[in-house]
Amino acid sequence: MSERVPAAPAAFLIRDVNLIDGHGGPGRPGLAVVVDRRRIAWVGPAESAPSFPAHAIVHGAGRSLLPGLINSHVHLSADAGPDFTRQIVSDSLPLAALKSATTAALTLRTGVTSVRDCGAADGVVIEVAKGIDDGLIPGPRVRAAGRVITMTGGHGHFIGREADGVDGVRAATRAELKAGAHFIKAMATGGVLTSGVDPGNTALVQEELAVAAQEAHNAGRRITVHAIGNQGIKNALRAGVDSIEHGIRLDDEALELAVARGAYLVPTLLAVASIVTAGTGAGMPSWVHEKAAREAERHRESFVAAVRSGLKIAAGTDAGTPYNPHTDLVRELELMVRYGLTPPEVIRAATRNAAENMDVLHDTGTVDVGKLADLVMVEGDPAADIGALARIRLVVKDGRIVHEGVRTGEHAGGGGLVGGGGLVGEAS
Repeated sequence: MSERVPAAPAAFLIRDVNLIDGHGGPGRPGLAVVVDRRRIAWVGPAESAPSFPAHAIVHGAGRSLLPGLINSHVHLSADAGPDFTRQIVSDSLPLAALKSATTAALTLRTGVTSVRDCGAADGVVIEVAKGIDDGLIPGPRVRAAGRVITMTGGHGHFIGREADGVDGVRAATRAELKAGAHFIKAMATGGVLTSGVDPGNTALVQEELAVAAQEAHNAGRRITVHAIGNQGIKNALRAGVDSIEHGIRLDDEALELAVARGAYLVPTLLAVASIVTAGTGAGMPSWVHEKAAREAERHRESFVAAVRSGLKIAAGTDAGTPYNPHTDLVRELELMVRYGLTPPEVIRAATRNAAENMDVLHDTGTVDVGKLADLVMVEGDPAADIGALARIRLVVKDGRIVHEGVRTGEHAGGGGLVGGGGLVGEAS
């Protein structure tokens, strides 16, 4: 049988970059990074860098190098159309898989090298993740929740495993773990995108969430919850979950609980903002817009309060929901800056913090020797202007250059970023 996993890439040098390592500080200019096979082998001053042939040198003058970005909340099988529920219910599994593969490839080109998929029908994204890992299709590293755990008729039931009571939730959680879920996603409240469900209403109660958390942790997995309403947020935190998705109605008590327990918030500011901005036309159900409009101001206020409280934040967009494409992580990061975080703090939220919340910090999330070479190079300095993250010049995943930005021709050979022409490993 032929080997499906690509062979280890050749070593190469990235030199003369402004290095933003993901730990939260500003950039350090004049540095260089050596990538050897899949990992970061050396970091230091450019003048001290090991010698490499011209065809294996990436020139980074005027650019910044960062860890590959991480989107902590996506739905790869969703296409950001106006009616999320209708699309998910209507798509066959083969079509859902094709859409997931397409959105994964688009995501990777934007410098996002890892994502956390927070719910899809019938485990389709778990299988897509395997395809990416095996080298069958391009895409970011994917950690997938599989089907969400929700009460009967609860939010997201169309991508969920419906369960009621402690025993029912325990069985449902074990079933998702058996199906290959990398983490567990449960529904603590109602939501915007499910008909007949109020976002503020409590869904799974504390005792149910506690057994889901127990089973996830027993299996060495993390658990996150969709939680908009205040009581549901508190139920989840007291149940021992690791992170809160959305957190739109956080109060002081909830913030204190979250900080004390070391939980993460994934705010997904774009999820509500994109719906409100789009308006009621073009096929979006009116009730979706009405619910989002009611939550918009509270969402901003809650995020501002979370920033002031010192709550740990990981960046995520809820990509795939209405008018919220998989290519827009930078828009989310710009909103986070607008509402109180500094650009270095936002970069940390989209790299180191997101990696910890995704349980991959041992391998990625920072630029450190020994970690996987998941890297993105951009024009300018995003620690001063977060919008620079949209000016992609190079994306590296697992030590392999997977995307080059605009070829400027300013280097020897006129071949773009890599001296002598082309990508690393190509003939000069």
